[in-house]
Amino acid sequence: MAGHNKWSKVKRQKAVTDGRKGKVFSRLSREITIAAKAGGGDPEANARLRTLLSKAREANMPVDNVDRAIKKGTGELPGVSYEDVTYEAYGPGGVAFVLKVTTDNKNRAAAELRSVFTKHGGNLAGSGAVMFQFLHAGQFLVAKENATEDRLMEVAIEAGADDVITTDDGHEVRCDVHVFDKVLHALEAAGLKTESAEIAYIPTTLVPVDARAADTLAALHDLLDELDDVQHVFSNEETA
Repeated sequence: MAGHNKWSKVKRQKAVTDGRKGKVFSRLSREITIAAKAGGGDPEANARLRTLLSKAREANMPVDNVDRAIKKGTGELPGVSYEDVTYEAYGPGGVAFVLKVTTDNKNRAAAELRSVFTKHGGNLAGSGAVMFQFLHAGQFLVAKENATEDRLMEVAIEAGADDVITTDDGHEVRCDVHVFDKVLHALEAAGLKTESAEIAYIPTTLVPVDARAADTLAALHDLLDELDDVQHVFSNEETA
């Protein structure tokens, strides 16, 4: 799997086994709490929260869990104080990583990440060390059966999106981070269902890796996925 292939990641996430659902719920709860804290508990007025609630429904997350996460964010229930942190790193073969973390303990999160990367021939990097290899932008994935390219172009560009890219996998909409909510609302209003909607780090420079490095990177991704604090992993490897 190519590290930059967002569609492959989405398919893998949708195939999550029952044994992993507890971890998925935990991550969603953290993100929902953060979103509610930042923009309020009304999904109609909080696009980020609305997107996360859609993800929660798709994951069959219990309604009680969702309600508690929202109320922790709005202060109606006591809860742990989380913060979002972005880490940069290099993996084996010079592959660049950007990691979005939601944690109640930055020291613990950094130590866990450092340990995982060190064991796989990589290292945490300083701020700005890898960011130049990524485009920070809103990214929406829309399956071909949910929209034609012309219809998606009409709705997305009118809402302020920069581009619509169509591949064999499906359609990808990109926009400036500042119009993410506007584009998301336009897609929803037009009834265009997204497979993924997030503010992402999209690689602009790809690093080819051989089969051996690809195996090591796959193991690294698996371990990062097991860390509770890690919410999103973006990387720029390109495998055959």
